[in-house]
Amino acid sequence: MKINAQAIKKIADALQVEAKKHDNNYRMVIDHAESGRRLSLEIYLNIPIGTQKGNLISVFTPSSHLQLHFCTGYVVSQALGEVTFIAENRGKLCGLIIEKEAGCSLFANVDTGVLSGDFTTLGPEVMLSGIALSLTEGMFPKNKKRSSSKPSKKPARRRSR
Repeated sequence: MKINAQAIKKIADALQVEAKKHDNNYRMVIDHAESGRRLSLEIYLNIPIGTQKGNLISVFTPSSHLQLHFCTGYVVSQALGEVTFIAENRGKLCGLIIEKEAGCSLFANVDTGVLSGDFTTLGPEVMLSGIALSLTEGMFPKNKKRSSSKPSKKPARRRSR
């Protein structure tokens, strides 16, 4: 799911806000009067990040600043009124969820193996991330190795004395 100008429109529509184009980013301000929450979302497309280029998602709230570097995709849920931005690397997933009610959640370094299967086998502290990011599961190939935390099947090497 490449982020481009058309994607920005879908994201803004789901969050029920206007996306304003600035020099090197798109900015959306979400105000939710009922809860008193407010956040600003900035999306930078293919900018230099260190020695590489990638997408950067920044969220500003009155009490925090969150960034997701090298955003590799997103999922828009019109029904939930939220957008999930993800960055996946070697079987680990970071997800930044933005809600139209100006809510924001960050899940970092989540093993993609917890996105499917029986959530009830997970502890409640792990279950939340699996459920929250499960919308993104279809973005990963089925045959891709899901977890780098499994033990190696290589036989142990013997030490010589």
